[in-house]
Amino acid sequence: MSDTPPPDAPWGQPPGSPSGQPVPQFAPPPPLRPDEEKTWAILGHLLPFVAGFLAPLVIWLVFKGRGQYLEDQSKESLNFQLTLLIAYVVGSILTIVLIGFLILIVAGIAALVLQIVAAVASSRFEWYRYPVSIRFVK
Repeated sequence: MSDTPPPDAPWGQPPGSPSGQPVPQFAPPPPLRPDEEKTWAILGHLLPFVAGFLAPLVIWLVFKGRGQYLEDQSKESLNFQLTLLIAYVVGSILTIVLIGFLILIVAGIAALVLQIVAAVASSRFEWYRYPVSIRFVK
């Protein structure tokens, strides 16, 4: 048997499709179990200590549509990390007038405390909201 469609078949029609509809190549990924969602949510709040805003961004993009809780918490962590990035940039620029050092210290302490609080809340499967965060991703 040949994998080429018969001469009267339109281009793009997969061989062996009687209705002429394209055959889906991949099935959608299954939803995550609650324990998996919780684990990835915790990691979404803690991994930014190592990888910055990239960690929650990757988690959100990889697991999008597989769990409402994880999607919400990864977006929440991403928004907080982007807010921190802005604070760090502004603080770095303002070090010229010395107030920047205070901004950098406050932002660093806030990041440490709030990310740990968020991870603990995620371990209890609570929907956590950072108190100081700009909602870039909704």
